[in-house]
Order: sequence, then C-alpha cells, then structure tokens
Amino acid sequence: MTAAAIDPVAARARALLPPDAVITDPARLRTYECDGLAHYRVVPALVVIPEDSGQLAAVVRACAEHGVPFVARGSGTGLSGGALPHAEGVLVVTSRMRAISAVRADDQRAVVEPGVINLDVTKAATPGGYYYAPDPSSQQICSIGGNVAENSGGAHCLKYGFTTNHVLAADFVTAQGDTVRIGTAAPDSPGYDLLGAVIGSEGTLGVVTSVTLRLVRLPEEVRTMLVGFDSTDHAGAAVSAIIAAGIVPAAIEMMDALAIEAAEEAVHCHYPDGAGAVLVIELDGPAVEVEAEYVEVERLCREAGAFEQRVATDAVDRALIWKGRKSAFAAVGRISPDYIVQDGVIPRTALPEVLAAIAELSRSSGVRVANVFHAGDGNLHPLVLFDESHEGEGDAAEEVSGAILDLCIAHGGSITGEHGVGADKARYLPRMYDEADLDTMQLVRCAFDPQSIANPGKVFPTPRLCGEVPGRRSGVHPAQEAGLAEVF
Repeated sequence: MTAAAIDPVAARARALLPPDAVITDPARLRTYECDGLAHYRVVPALVVIPEDSGQLAAVVRACAEHGVPFVARGSGTGLSGGALPHAEGVLVVTSRMRAISAVRADDQRAVVEPGVINLDVTKAATPGGYYYAPDPSSQQICSIGGNVAENSGGAHCLKYGFTTNHVLAADFVTAQGDTVRIGTAAPDSPGYDLLGAVIGSEGTLGVVTSVTLRLVRLPEEVRTMLVGFDSTDHAGAAVSAIIAAGIVPAAIEMMDALAIEAAEEAVHCHYPDGAGAVLVIELDGPAVEVEAEYVEVERLCREAGAFEQRVATDAVDRALIWKGRKSAFAAVGRISPDYIVQDGVIPRTALPEVLAAIAELSRSSGVRVANVFHAGDGNLHPLVLFDESHEGEGDAAEEVSGAILDLCIAHGGSITGEHGVGADKARYLPRMYDEADLDTMQLVRCAFDPQSIANPGKVFPTPRLCGEVPGRRSGVHPAQEAGLAEVF
C-alpha cells in the first residue's frame, strides 16, 4: 500500500466531519502514537474523530474500499498496545461518541456509545438504585468501547465477572463498513454467540458503536477491610482460606511491600506500617449476610497471621483504602522512571509458589518487581521496574516480564487476564497455542475481515493475511485445502 492510498479516505472524512475531527498535522498526530503502554509508539497516517455511528461507519467503509488499515481507539488507557496505530493507516477515535442513550432501571439495562467513560455509567444508574459492576482501575477515564474490545475486568470481577458478563447486545460496524446488530436485550439469544466473539477481540473484527449493558442492583451493605500481613505467603493463605470457606467477596486485592511503598509516596493511603503485603477485601450484599461473612473473614485473616485489620467507617474512608490500590500502576512512577505492567493468570492455589518464583527471578536478575493483583481470581499484575536511560535495563525487564508469563503458563494459567494480547504479547501466544489453534482463530478473523484491515498486526504472533499462514505464504489455509472452509 502506498502513502497515497490514505488520501481518498482523508477526503471522505473531511466531507463528513468537522475540520478539527480530521487530523493530519504531524505534531497533532504524535498525540496518538501510543496507548497506555508507552513502550511502543507508532505515528498514524491519519486520525479521525467521528461524532456518531454513521460517520464512523462511513470512514471504515472508505478504508475498506481503498484497502487502508484502521485501528479503533477509545480513551487510550490499554496496557498491551492494542490501540497502537498503524503507520499507513487510520486511527478511528471514539472519544466524542459519549451519549448515554438510555438507563432503564426496570429491566436493569443501559444503552451507551463506545466513548462513554466506565464510571459515568454507574453515575447515571445510581439514582435508580443500580450500578455497572466491571471496574478497571482506570474506570475514571477508560471507555466502554475499549472495555468491550479488551473484555476488561477489575477488582470486582471475582464476584461479578468481566465485561462479557455484562454486555447483552451491540451495534457493530464490520470491517466492510456495514452496521449490524448482534445480541439482544433479552437474557439469551439463539444461534452462534457472535457477541462473545466480538467481546475481547481487540478491535480485530470491527468496531462497536452502541452497547447494551446489564446493570446490577446497589447492595444493601458494603464493608471494606484493609488487612496487613508480614508476607505475601501469609496474605495468600488468607485468600485461600476465605475462598475455601465458601465466601465469595466482591473483591480481594493484594499488594506487596514495594507496591505499598509506591502507593504511600503517591497518595498517602496510610496502609499498615511494616506490612510485607496487604489485602483489600470488600464484602457486599444483604446486611445480615455481610455481617456473617465479615465475622468469618476477620477470623480467617487473623488465623493466617494478620497483624492489623481495619474496616472502613464511611464512604470517605472506603475511598481512601481503594485509592491506594487503584493508583498503584501510576504510583510506581514515584519509585521507577520506567516499568512494564504485566498481566497473567494462575490458579489461586499456585499463588505462593508463583510469587516465590517471581521473587527469585527478581533477585537473580537484579530487576525489581512490585506485585499488585486480583488475588481472589489469581490475576497477577507484576510491575517490572527499570530505567530506559541505563543501557540493557529495558532488555532485562523484558526478559523478566516474559519469564513471568512462562511461570503463569507452567502453572496452568494464561498470558493475560484482562489487558489483552495487543502488540505486546503477540509473541507469547504460541506458548499457549499451537499452529492448528492459531490457524482456527485466523479463520474466525477472516470471516469478519477478509481484507485484514481491522487492527492488523495485533494478537497473532506474526502478520497473518487471510488465506495465508506462517511458513506457507504462497499457499492457502489448511482448512481450505481440506475443503472445510472458504476464506476470501
């Protein structure tokens, strides 16, 4: 594709959008060169900021007509390079599509555009007695469209599930620029789960332009605990004991000593002095149930070695407890100029062993690692610290980061829990899946996007065009050879 291929797309965008919504100025384009993973940077050829679904579909249709790659971007808070632009393509930014079209308390539904901020859904639903459960740490700035693309989770996914558990339907612009409706506002819909394929597909199948969300009733009572332990082993033992007792808290979060240090410097959250680890445990539900669970959780934490336990006395106190945890990623900037936010999943029972192995990796490599994670469901977020200005430190951090993912896989886990694969983890995908698995995934992708223009180069470990697989560039897909599929 030549650079001139972008010109007719830019011309079409200018005919549709206000002048400030079509960006070609090199200085302004650099604003969009990365998402939350600033380690990877690519300047797009063109940025467009549509104001409604019709404009977005028209831009995508123009891309399809001229074979121009496009990448959808919401608030740009992703941590895997999923919204990394294409150097010869269009970045379609949905930040102006922020309408909350409906909040229907009677049937526990909200209909929103992709640029709506996650927390704003809860703000809109709260007067009717409801809220939106998925709550990434970036919920004050991340957008629903990005949450859908990455199947985002958050602290409360232990009890309430990920984005996929709260999306019922979506208006979806295909890679050809057609707008289709997938899913229904009813609890279930017949046929193949196309909505499930789109959620978590990282923008490689198309772009959502309207999303119907499931709302959750505000609990009668919420009780938030901050518990200090001497070590992550003791904190992990408490987590296992709580889950084994049949209690499912709304959230169980863990931070180690290095992460606590960073949070204290950044937001002064007043976590227990000298703690080797803290747990933030939140219980919610009917008041009687919460009281019974609290008594049991308090006992189990004490038996696991907790040396300090606090309970939030009001909403302000609760917010301060959570502020330390939710600011952890940004707070690490206080103790390290650069860091990699890793994201892997392991079974809860493997926590002590994996954390010990991460500590040994850190010790042997000389690379510091701060651990912050959703302990209840085994979703780890090791923060691998380094200084890019020191030669070799970035490479060493990447090596440790990859070794942590290998640990997760070796213990029956996954290379990602909620951050997606994007550009950062594509090379690790073959460690989980063999070529046959990847080829099958490619068939799904090609069914949606036969031109391979929707967020190309993401998720899969090598550039894969429809009808081609690695090592057989001039050949056809194995499933085509066997007469089992047609890929155009």
